Amino acid sequence: MRAIVVSEPGGPSALAYAQAPDPVPGPGEVLVDVAAAGVNFIDVYHREGRYPLPIPFTPGQEGAGTVTAVGPEVTGVAVGDRVGWGDVGGSYADKAVIPAGRAIPIPDEVALDTAAAVFLQGLTAHYLTRSTYAVQPGDDVLVHAAAGGMGLLLTQTVKLLGGRVIGTVSTAEKEKLARDAGADEVLRYEDFAEAVRDLTGGRGVRVVYDGVGAATFEGSLEALGIRGTLALYGAASGPVPPFDPQRLNKAGSLFLTRPTLAHHIHTREELLERAADVLGAVASGALNIHISRRYPLAEARTAHEDLQARRTTGKLLLVP
Repeated sequence: MRAIVVSEPGGPSALAYAQAPDPVPGPGEVLVDVAAAGVNFIDVYHREGRYPLPIPFTPGQEGAGTVTAVGPEVTGVAVGDRVGWGDVGGSYADKAVIPAGRAIPIPDEVALDTAAAVFLQGLTAHYLTRSTYAVQPGDDVLVHAAAGGMGLLLTQTVKLLGGRVIGTVSTAEKEKLARDAGADEVLRYEDFAEAVRDLTGGRGVRVVYDGVGAATFEGSLEALGIRGTLALYGAASGPVPPFDPQRLNKAGSLFLTRPTLAHHIHTREELLERAADVLGAVASGALNIHISRRYPLAEARTAHEDLQARRTTGKLLLVP
C-alpha cells in the first residue's frame, strides 16, 4: 500500500510518501480501505514531535472507509461495513487497521468523505458544548478561529443549543464563512477582548472555546465574565506559558480546562452516543460540513503547509 511515513520529527518535509507493507488486522482489529482522511492540527503536533509518537509512524487521527477484512475476536463489525474513526492513528494511507471497538458505523445518508471530515472536530464540538461547558439558551459564547473546520462546527453547534456566538477571524472572507455558519458577531483578533466586553454590555462571555492557544490566551481570560469558563482545547499558535492560578480568582473565579477528545470517548458507549448525535445532525442537515480542499495522499506535505499558514477555511481531506 501507499502511506505517508514520518521517520524523524520536523517540518512538512518530514512527511514522506512511501510504499509500505499491506497491514493485517490482528485480534480485535479490522482492515479498512480508506476513502478519505482528515487533516488536523494534532497531526502537525505529532509530525513536529510536540506530541511524540514512536518512530517511524503514519500520521492521521481520523478517517472513513469500507471494511475489507476482520481479525480474530471481532464482533459487531463485518466486511463491507462503512465505518469511520477519530482519535485512532495511521489514517494517512490507502489502508488502515483500526480497533473494532473504535469503528463508528456510518449511515447511508452520510457520504464517506463527509464522515471523514467530521469525526475529530464534530466529536470535539459535541463534548465541548455538552460536557466541558454545557451551553444554555441565551449564553454569550466566544469561538476563536470561527471560520476553520473546528470553528464552523462549534459555531453551528452553539447555535443549535440556543447560544449567541461571537467569533474571531483574520480576514473578510473568513468573516463571511463564520456569519454563514450562524455567528451573530464576528471580530478580528486585534483587541477582541475589549470588543467582546462592548458587545456583552460589560458582562463578558460565559465560555471561550479556544483552539489557538498562546496568541489568544490572555485576551480569552479578559473576555470572560464572572465564573466563566476558558476551554483551551488546542494550541495552533503555540503552547500557553505557565501562569499563576491566582489570576483566575482575581478575574472572577474563572474556570480553566485543557480537555482532550480521548477522555470524552473513553468507552464505546460514549463514543457511539456522541457519534450518533453528530452523524444524525449531519444527515438531517442541521450540521453543514464545509470541506474546503481535497488533496491527493501524495500531497500531504502541501496540506500541512496550507493548514499551518492559515491559507484554508473549513476542513482539509487527504484522498488516497
